[in-house]
Amino acid sequence: MTKYLLLLLLPFIGYSQKETLDQRLFASYDDYKEITIDKRRFKHNDIQPLIDSLKTQKAFEVTILGESIQERSISMISVGEGETDVLLWSQMHGDEPTATAAIFDIINYFKQNKTLLKNVRVHFIPMLNPDGAEAFSRRNAIGIDINRDAVRRQSPESEILKRVRDSLDADFGFNLHDQSKYYNAKTTEKPATISFLAPAYNFEKDINETRGNAMRVIANMNKVIQRYARGQVGRYSDEFEPRAFGDNMQLWGTSTILIESGGHYDDPEKQFIRKLNYVSILSAIESISTKSYEATTLDQYMSIPKNDRKLFDLKIENLSFSYLGLDFKVDIGVNHTEIENKNHSEFYYLGKISDVGDLSTHYGYETLDAEGYEFKVGETYPKILDDFEAFMNLDFTSLLSQGYTSVSINDMPKEIKFTPKPINIIDIKKIMIPKNNSMPMSPIKIGADATFLLMKNDIVVYAIINGFIYNLDENKNMVKNGLVK
Repeated sequence: MTKYLLLLLLPFIGYSQKETLDQRLFASYDDYKEITIDKRRFKHNDIQPLIDSLKTQKAFEVTILGESIQERSISMISVGEGETDVLLWSQMHGDEPTATAAIFDIINYFKQNKTLLKNVRVHFIPMLNPDGAEAFSRRNAIGIDINRDAVRRQSPESEILKRVRDSLDADFGFNLHDQSKYYNAKTTEKPATISFLAPAYNFEKDINETRGNAMRVIANMNKVIQRYARGQVGRYSDEFEPRAFGDNMQLWGTSTILIESGGHYDDPEKQFIRKLNYVSILSAIESISTKSYEATTLDQYMSIPKNDRKLFDLKIENLSFSYLGLDFKVDIGVNHTEIENKNHSEFYYLGKISDVGDLSTHYGYETLDAEGYEFKVGETYPKILDDFEAFMNLDFTSLLSQGYTSVSINDMPKEIKFTPKPINIIDIKKIMIPKNNSMPMSPIKIGADATFLLMKNDIVVYAIINGFIYNLDENKNMVKNGLVK
């Protein structure tokens, strides 16, 4: 009897153990990841050798489409012999490079694996806005948002994209972007790590075959992402934007899929999100090639939760403080802005208080419950240091435990904009005499530096430095950088 049952179950055991395409892609990703790109702030010169190397690869065709305003080349890479044309364009916003890196991972995959290309021909424009990428800026060299130039097409980059779409009469288009890391999947604390949209082609948001096919492909991609970032997919707003390329691509007959790469836990360079792009886009190409997307219902697309924007880098709950003799309890939301440093090759963080009050409907990548702690503004260490070298030799844990959150330096090098240590620096030469306000300002206000102390029984337990936490009780330093003021 046992042997008979085992024979009956064998087909089901085999089926459950069979890997799907996306599982194989995810597991083997490191074999295809383009190792020369491991940071977000790469430029045209960084990817051009990768493009040039494909000119000698028989399966690939490299086409120079034209030049940007500052005369940087814009290239298209084509591969596959199928009748269905799939066009992918990335970095039309120069500071949105996550999918660009993923494109070169996908190209590496296609160098060794051609099965997915049986019925499709895939065309990549890795960097539509190389001038914006050079400055790590959203807009192009003359300040135009290319994604709002689909109608007038004032910029050469816009003309190039329209010309390519028309010449290919592309069946499918992938519009690849990055979105703010502060988006979350609506009503959840989870970041919208990937957001999708099948853009509307009119104000009525009608669904025709072109848009419906995009929705079906997205629904399949959502299934893939859910396997690796469950609950972290959002649906971007489908308000019709008559100037945008995605909306017009849909109108012109190309089933257009918008992908927005958002935020993920402990992934500042978006390398895991890049991997999700790689896996989901290749899975989408497979569904287009086999037409498996046709079996997907539109309800599956509509079930993807909408994007919301209720995330902070740090949320501090139940914080009590006193002001003008009165006691208050508030939540604080802190966000970090990336500040470019050294010719856009690196950055540091600037932490500011973004919101104050009842933030019970908001969430944090990190949340700290301050119930039972006393808020205190940190002080400046009374001894003025001679130089930066003296600063680097300080015992910072000891300073924080004494209530000091900043140190003054007399001879501060101008080129140093931040400190790698968990404390802020005051440059004596930059000190401004504060205005004499008749009424003292609240120590907690929107736009203020996110630097203060949380005390219990007159002992510093948490030091919040530039919006990062230093847990003195556990000697756990999570401060990415302090500031030079």
